[in-house]
Amino acid sequence: MNKKEISEIKKQFTPANCDITRICGCYVDAEKNKKTELKEAFLSLSEEEMFKYFEIFKKTLSGTLGKNLMNMEFPLEEEKEGGKHEFLMKLRKSKLKDDQLIESFYDKIIENYDYPENYYIILVHAVYDIPGKTSDGIEMDDASEEIYEHILCSICPVKLSKAGLCYNAEANLIQDRIRDWIVEMPENGFLFPVFNDRSTDIHGMLYYAKNAEQLHDVFVDEMFGCTAPLSAGGQRDSFNLLVEETLGEDCQYDTVVNIHEKLNEIIEAQKDSPDPVVLTKSEVKRLFEDCGVEEEKLETFDDQYDVAAGEKATMVASNITNTRKFEIKTPDVVIHVEPEKVELVETRIIDGRKCLVIPMEDVEINGIRVRMGGESSDHDDYEQALE
Repeated sequence: MNKKEISEIKKQFTPANCDITRICGCYVDAEKNKKTELKEAFLSLSEEEMFKYFEIFKKTLSGTLGKNLMNMEFPLEEEKEGGKHEFLMKLRKSKLKDDQLIESFYDKIIENYDYPENYYIILVHAVYDIPGKTSDGIEMDDASEEIYEHILCSICPVKLSKAGLCYNAEANLIQDRIRDWIVEMPENGFLFPVFNDRSTDIHGMLYYAKNAEQLHDVFVDEMFGCTAPLSAGGQRDSFNLLVEETLGEDCQYDTVVNIHEKLNEIIEAQKDSPDPVVLTKSEVKRLFEDCGVEEEKLETFDDQYDVAAGEKATMVASNITNTRKFEIKTPDVVIHVEPEKVELVETRIIDGRKCLVIPMEDVEINGIRVRMGGESSDHDDYEQALE
């Protein structure tokens, strides 16, 4: 799924567009006990409750593609009889009216989801009547030819509200506030099947992780049979290691700057695309070639890539470079530079020491404008002219 397709599904989470048929929920305590469950038609909820759930569902489809939201494909063996994909297909087909399937779904999550506190599992079934579109993108509500039947799951922490004082209007006094257990925004969730090319694609799912560095790999594997991709930080670390291992002693300042500038150019060129910029092994190798890495340095590139990231791993460009700032770090000093201004920083040998040289103009220290040694002010120039 890309940004446009995700946005189209999120737009259904309003009272006017709501296509959710049924909602089920299970509150689980820290000891993995089921405390209470919910099973009912979604439209039977009060308007206030519906709005709260809409907010949770939108959050489950929010974040950055390739970072918080990940498209995952099911291995072929999981689509066979008895596979984890087949279970999800049965769950969707049941429209969440099979109590045994629902309980089995809860049990699978409780068994494999590593979370030390209370949480609330929310599962909904929805049927989106996909409107047709004209060639210029205008929706035609009366031209629907297909439906997108799907399930959405959100796993939300349940935490005790903070202690504090409150005003009791009836008693007209300030008193200790009653602490409640609050359902917070989801930590994890998934949409199945995916909505690709504005159509149902049963071979994939969209996985959500609030914390891009905690994907719950074991949960993904045991629950869905899918292999979780490298986290955003994992991709960055793997890419950095690959650059260092490939270049070796030739891992020079200018070469590394050139690689990141080229990455930023690639991202900028595709900024209007609804899909994130994803680099395969061959594309990363071509990037190195374009940045002047010698051919002999690339002879072992494939093996180094497999060790650093994985044979079939891909890297999201926005995860391995920062388009907003360029960071230069030494043991004692960290310098942040706007990417388009990175050429202002030079490397030189001064008095036998390797140095970074930066033009010093309009300098401030803790918000105080300062003058550099040898710099004269207009007042000094005026006094010298009088003399």
